[in-house]
Amino acid sequence: MLKEEEKNSGPLKERNEEKTDDADSAERSWLANAALFFLELVKIAVLAGITIGVVRYFIFKPFYVEGQSMDPTFHEKEYLIIDEITYRFNEPKRGEVIVFRAPTVEKDYYLKRVIGLPGERVKVEDDKVIVYNNDNSTGVLLEEIYLENVPTPGQTTITLGPDEYFVMGDNRKASFDSRRFGPIKKTDIIGRAWLRGWPIDRITLFEAPVYNF
Repeated sequence: MLKEEEKNSGPLKERNEEKTDDADSAERSWLANAALFFLELVKIAVLAGITIGVVRYFIFKPFYVEGQSMDPTFHEKEYLIIDEITYRFNEPKRGEVIVFRAPTVEKDYYLKRVIGLPGERVKVEDDKVIVYNNDNSTGVLLEEIYLENVPTPGQTTITLGPDEYFVMGDNRKASFDSRRFGPIKKTDIIGRAWLRGWPIDRITLFEAPVYNF
């Protein structure tokens, strides 16, 4: 019996070693697959971060509204997405709502509506806005349907240079704008209000309004 046990002990040991080798191989394979999977996740995260960064800093930028200068069009703490790419290829249009660097406070931004374009003369008088340009040398009264008959107080006349814009808030009685600080330069414009993303019941895509001239 002793001899028979000795004969069988060799193959049994080999089979145990084979099982151990198979287990080690399976573990190494699992670790290798896990490492590859983790590496793919890292790649995806890096690419997603780069994409978000490009979109965030070069195409669209989020802002939220502070103050009441654009009431009733925009309310305080509403969340806006600003289109930063359009003005790299096109000029701002009358009526578009833009974000620009504040001319009086460093690192602040203002949200206002474009009223006067480069080369035009804008007059604010008797609660009205009159625009003079090549097509209207005698002036034309600016009809702003989005104001709902809100008067424009103040008295000023400004002739805009080739790269200047006259801007005002829709809440004309409570807006600090070109009537006070004068025209703004195109180089100070960050972009145009493209989307209101919050609150949900006021989600809106914005387009320039149609005027009477």
